[in-house]
Amino acid sequence: MLIIHDLKTRQITKQYARNRKLSKSNCRVRPGVVVMKFGEQLRSSAIREYQWYYIDYDGLKADLKHPSGSVQPVGDNSTKPSNRQQSRREWTEDDESRFISKLEAELEKVHTKQQVKAMEISRRIAVSEREVRDVVNRLNERGLSQDGPSEEEFMLLEEDLSDIIADVHDLAKFVQLNYTGFYKIIKKHDKMTGWHLKPVFETRLKAKPFYKENYDASVVELSKLYDLVRTRGNPVKGDSAAGGSQASFIRNTTKYWVHPDNVTELKLIILKHLPVLVFNASKEFEAADSAITSIYYDNPDTWELYEGRLKKTEGAEAIRLRWYGGMQNETIFVERKTHREDWTGEKSVKARFAIKEKNVNAYMRGELLPAAIFEKARKEGKKSEKAIAEDERLAKEIQWSVLKKGYKPVCRSFYHRTAFQLPADARVRISLDTELTMIREDNLDGVTRSGDNWRRMDIGIDYPFSQLPPGDIVRFPYAVLEVKLQTQHGQEPPDWVRQLISSHLVEAVPKFSKFIHGTATLFPDRIHLLPYWMPQMDVDIRKPASHDFGIKRTEHSATTSTSDDEDEEDSDDEGGVLGAQNGESIRQGAAARNGRALLAASDVEDQTVDRPTNDDVYLYDSDDEDDEDRLAEARRVGGWTYYQTLASTTAHTVGHAVWTGLKAIVPRPRATTVPRNARLESLLGTGEIQQKRFKAPKGKKIYVPVRVEPKVYFAAERTFLGWLEYSIYIGTIAVTLLNFSTKRGDKASFIAAGAFTFLAVMSLCYAVVTYLYRSKAIRTRQAAKYYDKVGPTVLCAALFVAVALNFGYEGTSRSMW
Repeated sequence: MLIIHDLKTRQITKQYARNRKLSKSNCRVRPGVVVMKFGEQLRSSAIREYQWYYIDYDGLKADLKHPSGSVQPVGDNSTKPSNRQQSRREWTEDDESRFISKLEAELEKVHTKQQVKAMEISRRIAVSEREVRDVVNRLNERGLSQDGPSEEEFMLLEEDLSDIIADVHDLAKFVQLNYTGFYKIIKKHDKMTGWHLKPVFETRLKAKPFYKENYDASVVELSKLYDLVRTRGNPVKGDSAAGGSQASFIRNTTKYWVHPDNVTELKLIILKHLPVLVFNASKEFEAADSAITSIYYDNPDTWELYEGRLKKTEGAEAIRLRWYGGMQNETIFVERKTHREDWTGEKSVKARFAIKEKNVNAYMRGELLPAAIFEKARKEGKKSEKAIAEDERLAKEIQWSVLKKGYKPVCRSFYHRTAFQLPADARVRISLDTELTMIREDNLDGVTRSGDNWRRMDIGIDYPFSQLPPGDIVRFPYAVLEVKLQTQHGQEPPDWVRQLISSHLVEAVPKFSKFIHGTATLFPDRIHLLPYWMPQMDVDIRKPASHDFGIKRTEHSATTSTSDDEDEEDSDDEGGVLGAQNGESIRQGAAARNGRALLAASDVEDQTVDRPTNDDVYLYDSDDEDDEDRLAEARRVGGWTYYQTLASTTAHTVGHAVWTGLKAIVPRPRATTVPRNARLESLLGTGEIQQKRFKAPKGKKIYVPVRVEPKVYFAAERTFLGWLEYSIYIGTIAVTLLNFSTKRGDKASFIAAGAFTFLAVMSLCYAVVTYLYRSKAIRTRQAAKYYDKVGPTVLCAALFVAVALNFGYEGTSRSMW
């Protein structure tokens, strides 16, 4: 059964397969899967202005299904032959030539429209710039008795700029959707015909790279103009570096992933509220201006910096060398990031100092002392003695750490950053990092990369670094959004920020780190503890629009409606994940992520997202250590460690089985099954919700962050002392009954005292075992169960029985019954 969401009628229908394809094991459709063909997605996402310039996806697909000379079905279009292979013949060279000609024509059509529209937008920006400058000049040059520009003029200018912003957004969506269409139709061609067109057509795409258009320059220019108009000609003044001159600064940062399809839209939304932060406004914007490169250091034997940053231990450090722009930049920043736990009362801090590129090697080897680095700064007197002293102390500490602990360059990160912030106002700072790439900098496998230099010199900022071998580079598939907020206690962030971070454009990934991700992916044979977001790398993060948020222009944009006639066989072999209004694919919400349904369609080229189809292949496991993995690791070690681990795992397995059996036998309240309402049934179906278990590759584990504060240790100690106190009380009662009995040979008093003594001893043993278990779990940061619903219950029941026995024996000894 397929659950199909029709974007035209907004209805959800259920459709049963009419042939045997969907019943096969390799094409399982779980309840809740919403499917849609890419052709339908293309039509539903089409913008009216571009409706005649999109790729003719359906026509190209029809050419592949019905080559020249094939037997066409007769009669109703919905009537199909039982075997599709009987209605077509082999793909010939004439068919290939005709298909390529049509594909070339479609490429020319899309490329021409993109070029014309991009030129139109550029001209409109230039005209708007002249108009804005004219209005602002009249505002600044008006006399005392003269009236400046009216509010209506500024409102008209703002509307014009908003219209241009919408044009840039529409063009970006047009390009993205067409590129997806070309990619899918070429992939479908190679699969259906057996002719490999992809390598050849990639050359044609490079000759007409409509999809490589970079809108950063337009975003920067629109940001300047929109800021002038929004502030009515009085933009905020201040240091454009916004803290760049400071040696140390504190930030509260939340990180998100952004799909490439949503990057341009996200930039256009943010620039309506914050201007693009430009460090040199007098200089024409260039792509190199936004490039940032960092070299991360670590000990390749222990990976202590990696594990410290991954586990977020108190005082964990990250050491990196960073520069802005191209390789010719002579100023290198040596930075150290230090993580601080909240319970310390301090904030995580980043400190850095500048050094000339020619001095980096000597400094990192210990040949150049920090005092010599800042000698010139002291003579020039441009910085205070206190600031120089802080920089010198930082330089000494970093140099000592590198030399003492054997830190070496291991990983490079490169990206283009677009920062949004009001100058000299750090309350809201948003940065978007695109084209994120991680590159190896080490010489561990015998390959000379950086050699004796502090960085490799065979690459610069020439993304996508095609000259590097695949094992040396990881191109991150998403952009990284960082939202840095500095608000007063109890103050809420702006509404637009809250709407942005809760919208469909972003996916929250707290504590994401470029250093951690790059190290984990570039050194798979050396890193065995992986970050928690690794399973999410195989999940499409695009979501449907959760609320009315984004760039919209209702008076101009509309979706086109075409024929509803679709091949019935396409519903069987061309299922895909439903596309939203802007081409995003539908997926289940975060709350149902573990039960997300996957469509294992036979024709994956026509899906909006390619997904793994083997449900039996687990990807990653949680941080909990499986007994099997522990035993395998202990077997490699051998000796007493293996026998100890074998006994521990065997006892754990037996204990778990006994406990499960006791739970099944003992009568207890059972949860009542609540039937699903109509809304949940329409989304998830009536079948059982499937859960996906993530299992790490052999020898690796996923580290799930567990926050541990000192009060957790104190809470465990207080609980142990509480049990100890009650054990002492019970023991005191036992001693009193035994020693102060009225009769020396009183059997009842002796039995009651024995019961209380046994209860006290058992309470003491239970308290010690529980305390040791909890202390170990806290030290190792395991996600253990720290609550106790068995011990207090047993203690109260045993105490009740002991008191009842004592009361009964005492009554018997006094002949009360």
